[in-house]
Amino acid sequence: MSQRIRRLQEEIKKEASYIIHHRVKDPRLGFVSITGVELSRDLAYCRIYISVLGDETAQQQTMEGLDKATGFIRSELAKKIRFRTVPQLSFHYDSSLEYGSRINAILKELNLDGGSGSE
Repeated sequence: MSQRIRRLQEEIKKEASYIIHHRVKDPRLGFVSITGVELSRDLAYCRIYISVLGDETAQQQTMEGLDKATGFIRSELAKKIRFRTVPQLSFHYDSSLEYGSRINAILKELNLDGGSGSE
């Protein structure tokens, strides 16, 4: 991957996060974190991976809110970042943080059950 694409991905991640938290006024949006951004080589498509704090209902509502706000977020990105053509945005739920916290809980449980600690 080229240095330019990596730099644009980081810039999109930073600006999209700011736009979602400060500019989008949709009440369906909960606590959203952008975990990653993938930009196609031709800069035409951008996949934004998000994590949502809350239950499955909150996650679904947040995804609906983001889908509705995609056009607004894209137009705001166009104002912040200079593109010849602004990439098409798509939001995808990233369950890796949820998976990691589940693994941590299992490891803590095994550690508590595994030994007395004074050997």
